[in-house]
Amino acid sequence: MGAPYVLSKPPGVALIGGGFIGPVHAEALRRLGIPVVGVLDLDLARATVVAEQLGGVKPYGKIEDLLADPNVQSVHIASPNPAHFEQAKRCLQAGKHVLCEKPLAITSAETAELVKLAASKPELAAGVNYNVRFYSVAREMRERVSKGDLGQILSIQGSYTQDWLLLDTDYNWRVEPDGATNLRAVADIGTHWMDLAQSITGRHITSVLSDLATFHPVRKRPVGPTDTFGGSAGKGAHVDVPISTEDYGAVMMRLEGGIRGVYYVSQAFAGRKNRLFLEVCGTEGSMTWDSQAPDELTIGRRGRLNEFLQRDPSNLSPAAAAMSHYPGGHAEGFPDAFKQLFASFYGWIASDRKSKPDFPTFADGAYEVRICEAIAASAKKGAWTEVSHA
Repeated sequence: MGAPYVLSKPPGVALIGGGFIGPVHAEALRRLGIPVVGVLDLDLARATVVAEQLGGVKPYGKIEDLLADPNVQSVHIASPNPAHFEQAKRCLQAGKHVLCEKPLAITSAETAELVKLAASKPELAAGVNYNVRFYSVAREMRERVSKGDLGQILSIQGSYTQDWLLLDTDYNWRVEPDGATNLRAVADIGTHWMDLAQSITGRHITSVLSDLATFHPVRKRPVGPTDTFGGSAGKGAHVDVPISTEDYGAVMMRLEGGIRGVYYVSQAFAGRKNRLFLEVCGTEGSMTWDSQAPDELTIGRRGRLNEFLQRDPSNLSPAAAAMSHYPGGHAEGFPDAFKQLFASFYGWIASDRKSKPDFPTFADGAYEVRICEAIAASAKKGAWTEVSHA
């Protein structure tokens, strides 16, 4: 069984954003013994409330105050998407390590600038929080594909489904267009599926054919603040808002090496709270994983019995076992994937920083944005579209 990685001299971490995902970062960091020293929100009153909820850490109302704090060596960005580029850029320029929620930025021009900036500062860790690849069973799939257990990979397929935007009274800032690709379901959760597919196969998505649908062309925005997964606006005061972002998307894809793929994503799927489903198929077998049963892996065979693997460090490959911190039968899930990604991120910081990072880098985040641009272009013209390599 692996042991949780704890730094002997951990850096102080500040969070940007106090919504749904910021406290998830804080919990995972503290499980690793990494101190959260502050939280930034442009609304200082909100930052103060979140800071108290996190145990009395320092609140900031301006990024200048965060960057000037000598106790902050690393920044986790969990703010709304359009703010990522400027915040990541300023943190790197100030000499801070940066772990950014996806998307890294909203255009490939912005991500290219961030990749270049990160490359100019090799002493700094610059990562994107594609945490799903850090489920230990997902890592086991990657290791089995890498060693050829499935033979030649032929195809990969699956879905990512939720129901929190099923009703026209469901509203959150995420339904609003970003002024770039204007993708929502694909950019919000589909990118997690695509990152996992590329991580498991070790192959990039090179071209896409997409179909997008907006089931609610008008949504009822409640008067007052809304939270992610906060539920319906109900019968309270609201205003009608035209919606152009997609509730559903289906994407066919071609990957390097001739691999074919397809997945669909929906945020209007009743009863599905947060389910990523993925199958990878090769000439010698297949593997199936469901994030709502994260400790289970089904392995399909032809000509012999199928296999079922339940996560247990003693039965996993060394790389997957190192990410599995509890004995078999003690379920690991969503919070543990964050912890494992952060362990990789801060473990690299504690190293000589010359090895290739195992965590998703700014380059990975930039490629995901370019895939999204290709998906948006494909949906608009109704044709296969190549993913840009620059």
